[in-house]
Amino acid sequence: MHPNISTITTFPTSSFSPPSADPVLIPATPLLPYLSDALLSCLSPIVVYWILSMIFHYIDEYELLEKYRIHTPEEVLKRNHVSRYEVIRDVIIQQVIQFAFGWVLGYIEPEEMTGAEPWDVYNLSQTVGWSANLLLGLFGIDAPALSSNISSYLSAQGPLGVLLANVDWRWRIAEALYWVCFPLLRLGFAIFILDTWQYFWHRLMHQVPFLYRNLHSRHHRLYVPYAFGALYNHPVEGLILDTMGAGLAFKVSGMSMKGSVFFFGFSAMKTVDDHCGYKLPFDPLQMIFSNNAEYHDIHHQGWGIKHNFSQPFLICWDRWLGTIYTGGDAAERNRRTKERVHRQVEAEKSKKTAAANAQDEYAARRVLPEEDDAEFIKTSMVSKPESTSASTDMPRQRRRTRTITLADVAGKDMAESVKEAGEWVNGVVGNVSGAKVR
Repeated sequence: MHPNISTITTFPTSSFSPPSADPVLIPATPLLPYLSDALLSCLSPIVVYWILSMIFHYIDEYELLEKYRIHTPEEVLKRNHVSRYEVIRDVIIQQVIQFAFGWVLGYIEPEEMTGAEPWDVYNLSQTVGWSANLLLGLFGIDAPALSSNISSYLSAQGPLGVLLANVDWRWRIAEALYWVCFPLLRLGFAIFILDTWQYFWHRLMHQVPFLYRNLHSRHHRLYVPYAFGALYNHPVEGLILDTMGAGLAFKVSGMSMKGSVFFFGFSAMKTVDDHCGYKLPFDPLQMIFSNNAEYHDIHHQGWGIKHNFSQPFLICWDRWLGTIYTGGDAAERNRRTKERVHRQVEAEKSKKTAAANAQDEYAARRVLPEEDDAEFIKTSMVSKPESTSASTDMPRQRRRTRTITLADVAGKDMAESVKEAGEWVNGVVGNVSGAKVR
C-alpha cells in the first residue's frame, strides 16, 4: 500500500523514470452513479438471470426457434415433475439468499482505492525489462545493444519509424499486462475455482444417497430443462454450490469488486444458457464453451444422469476423471423419447375424443332435436273420437281408473311364487305321507 499524500500524481514518461510524486489514494469511482460496486455485484446476476430467461421464455411461447429445440413442448408438459409456479418460487428464494450473502461479502471487503496505478505499472515495467534481459541473456544476446540497434534502425525509416523508436516497449507491455492480461487471468482462475467447487459438490450429491434424496433430487425434477429453471434447487444446495462457490472464486482469484460485477453476471448468464433447452449454432456461449445446453441436457436425462457433472463453464474435470458421457448418440436417444411422448399424447387425445363422442351419442338418444319436437307431439296425440247420437243420448259415466304401482306388481309376483312353492311342497309331502300343506 502506498502512502496517502495530497499531491498530484504524474505519469512517468519512461519505464526507467518513476512518477514524480507518490500516489494520492482516493476511493474508486463506482461503475454506476449512486450505486456502489458491492451492491451492483449483488444485483447483476439477478438482473441478468431474469432478462435472459424471459428472452428464452418468449422464444418458447411463440415457437421462434423450434428447429433448434432439444426437446418438444409435449415433453416439457409430460416429463417434468414440477410446476412452473414452484420453479419460480424456489428460484426467488435462492436469489434472496444469494443477495444477502453477496451483500455481507461486499460489506466486509475493504473499500477499493485508486491512484496507485502509475506506480504499479512502473514497477511492473521494471520487472518486464529485467525479465527480458535475463531471457535474452540465456541465449547469449545483449539486450541493451539489441534495443539500441532497433531504435537506430526505426529512426532512419521516416516519421513513423521515429515515433516507434521513441515508444518504450517495456512500459507498453507493462500496461497491457496490468490492464488487460492480469484481469483476464483472474477471471480465468475464478472460473476454474468455481467449476472445481461445483464439480466435486455436484458429484458428491449424486453419490451420497442422503444428499441426493434430500437436496439434489429437487433439481432433477426437471427432466426437460428450461431457462428460468436453471436455479431451481433446494435452498441449501443453491447456497453451497452456486452462492458459496462464486464467493470463494471471487476471494481466491483476487479480482476487484468491479471484476466481480462482471464475473457474477457472466456466471448467471452461462447458467441460464446451459439450461435454455436449445442447441444454437449462433450462440457465442455455446460456440466457445463445450459445456453448453446440449452437454448439460444429457445430465438431466435418466440415461445420462451419472455423467457430465461439470458446470457451468469447463468440462476438464469430467475429462480428467472419466465422467464425461460416452454412451452413444444422445440425439438419437432424445429422438426416441420424443416419439414415445408423442404417441402417449396422441393416445390420450384419442381416448378423450372417444369418450366425448360416446357422451354425445348417449345425449342424442335421450334428447330429441328441437326441430322434431312439434312433429313428434303431433304424431303422438290420439285423435278424439267423433261424437254419435247414441253417445249423446246416454248419460255420461265417470270412468274410474287405478294406477298400478311397482308395489302391486311385486306383491302379485310374490303371491304367485308362494302359491307355486306350496303346490310343490304338497306334492312332495303328499307322495310321502298323503298329507297336504295348506
